[in-house]
Amino acid sequence: MGSQKNFHLHLPHHNNNSNHAKNKQVIRDVPKGCLAIKVGQAGEEQKRFVVPVLYFNHPLFMQLLKEAEEEYGFEQKGTITIPCHVEEFRYVQGMIDREKSIQNNHHHHVIGGCFRV
Repeated sequence: MGSQKNFHLHLPHHNNNSNHAKNKQVIRDVPKGCLAIKVGQAGEEQKRFVVPVLYFNHPLFMQLLKEAEEEYGFEQKGTITIPCHVEEFRYVQGMIDREKSIQNNHHHHVIGGCFRV
C-alpha cells in the first residue's frame, strides 16, 4: 500500500470587526456545505469556484489537492488554490458532477449542487 498524506483545511475564523466587511460578504455568498477555491496556472487569471465539501473526498478532486500541496505546500494561507488550467478544472468538475448526479438519481437523494463561478 502506498503512503497517504492527510490534507488539512485551515478555515478562517469569523469575527465581527467592521474592517472585515468585504471578507464577510465573500463568506456569505458561499452556501452551507460548500467551500470557495481559486483555480488557475501561474501566469493565467485565477477564477473563483464554489464547490461542495463532499467533493473533497472524490479521487479526482483529491488529486487536484495533491497537486496544490506539491505546488504550494500544506501551509497555504487563505483560499485554497488549485494549480491547473481553468478549462481542465471545469472538465474534472463536470466529471465529478455527472458521477454525483448518477449516484443521487440511483439512491434518490437530492443534494443541492453549489458548483459555480
